[in-house]
Amino acid sequence: MIQVSHISKTFGDKKVLDDVSCNFEKGITNLIIGASGTGKSVLLKCIVGIVKPDSGSVYYDGRDFIDANEETQKQIRREMGMLFQGGALFDSKTVEENVMFPLDMLTNMSKSEKLERVNFCLHRVGLENVNKFYPSQISGGMQKRVGIARAIVMNPKYLFCDEPNSGLDPQTAIRIDNLISEIT
Repeated sequence: MIQVSHISKTFGDKKVLDDVSCNFEKGITNLIIGASGTGKSVLLKCIVGIVKPDSGSVYYDGRDFIDANEETQKQIRREMGMLFQGGALFDSKTVEENVMFPLDMLTNMSKSEKLERVNFCLHRVGLENVNKFYPSQISGGMQKRVGIARAIVMNPKYLFCDEPNSGLDPQTAIRIDNLISEIT
């Protein structure tokens, strides 16, 4: 379970989050719904540790994430996958390197073990033989699937998706929804 307690975040003089609390139960798909500009993405970034809240706490299965030491934060990060709204792929890295990035950062796997896992995840999202392509060389829907492959490469306990269908045509959006549903 993820417990979010009294999260507040201000950027300059704009308060984006004001005392937000919620619980996300294990085994349930949870949604954060709100109008554009209401702080949904900021809340998600606080939950996964990309943005540090001004106040409040986030607990993963009883483990404090925000105030934890570096090793505990790293351990919790190994349990999460994140699919960003804009894909957030590294333009200067190949598809293979993008998917491998979390493995490079958070594991001690050998190069061959990493490559095996990358290929498994790319196959899982229906992308074979694109390893050496750069994001600019593939379509937006393919980029989104690369993002999903990267999000699941660590076999995460928690999968976070920030508007996974943003900017996609209806058919590709349905495919992405089905893929996320199947994976989870």
